[in-house]
Amino acid sequence: MSDRINVVILSFAPGLAALRDGLSVAQRIGDTLWVANDEATSLERLKVQGAAPGGVVICDEHQSFSLMEYLDLPIPAPDAEIDIEGLAYDHDRGYLWVVGSHSLKRKKAEPDKPAQKNIKRLSTVEADGNRFLLARIPVVQQGDSHELARAVDADGRTAARLRGNALGNDLTWEIAKDDQLRDFLPIPGKDNGFDIEGMAVIGPRLLLGLRGPVLRGWAVLLEIEPELNGDSSETLVLKKIGPEGQRYRKHFFALNGLGVRDLCVSGDDLLILAGPTMDLDGPVTVFRWRGGFASDEELVVFAEQLERVLEVPFGQGDDHAEGMCLFDVGEEAGEGLLIVYDAVAPRRKHGDLSVEGDLFILK
Repeated sequence: MSDRINVVILSFAPGLAALRDGLSVAQRIGDTLWVANDEATSLERLKVQGAAPGGVVICDEHQSFSLMEYLDLPIPAPDAEIDIEGLAYDHDRGYLWVVGSHSLKRKKAEPDKPAQKNIKRLSTVEADGNRFLLARIPVVQQGDSHELARAVDADGRTAARLRGNALGNDLTWEIAKDDQLRDFLPIPGKDNGFDIEGMAVIGPRLLLGLRGPVLRGWAVLLEIEPELNGDSSETLVLKKIGPEGQRYRKHFFALNGLGVRDLCVSGDDLLILAGPTMDLDGPVTVFRWRGGFASDEELVVFAEQLERVLEVPFGQGDDHAEGMCLFDVGEEAGEGLLIVYDAVAPRRKHGDLSVEGDLFILK
């Protein structure tokens, strides 16, 4: 197991400090760290600075990138959340991939409302159209930093999203035919319904982790391969890669009854951040699957094929680990892993603008 060796302080611009309360993803690209709040429609870029006194790593010089400037969202409004739950960088092709939860949501009960109103709220299930987002955005280097671009004339890269609308997309329309998963599409994510959390790039394909459903203790990963739709440079469709011509593959993982909360690739290995599928605090564990996805077949991965590398701290009603990424801490120190949290505890907040994430060394 690994222990926390340090903290990474993420500092946000004045007026945007509320973003720190609910970070759901993290991705490092060179000297930039990209994060997102799951209630926003933007990606946030921070500059990774040298370690401050005491060894604390500082990430600041915050710049916000509205996704509406790069993509045609199903609902083009700044307050129409995407529920960003996956972020992954394709180093070979120069794209940053982003995915929404694709989940429905149930309204919360609120302590200041009478019982009958809360009962009505708890019976109300809604779909936010921007949650059905899966897209890629070109990343370009500008000096020692990285920027997003809608199109790059030099090499023809373009921003593009998976074909869909405010009711679904190519992925959910395919899942609607699946005997195992289709019945979970109308169920809200936090009720063990269909809920994407976590994404990783494997060559030309993407892995999507499902927080739910968890089926008799088995978590699900979906493998897809998006490609441009004919002559369109801004619309993606899914290739047929699965059995009997399905546009996805299903993989089942024994994660001790937990669902997937994030994914990242470490060399030939896959790291899985696993946590509760329901609205619970913990437990939270990072698993390593060594040499994952060398096969082109659908897989069932048992517990003995996975290595438990980290038990992640969690709070009581707060500090829910949601995002992780590799974080270079120098060759001598070993491989670093940064974890950021949703519903952060007050103790993680520094001043009016900053929040801390945990930095671990993976053995």
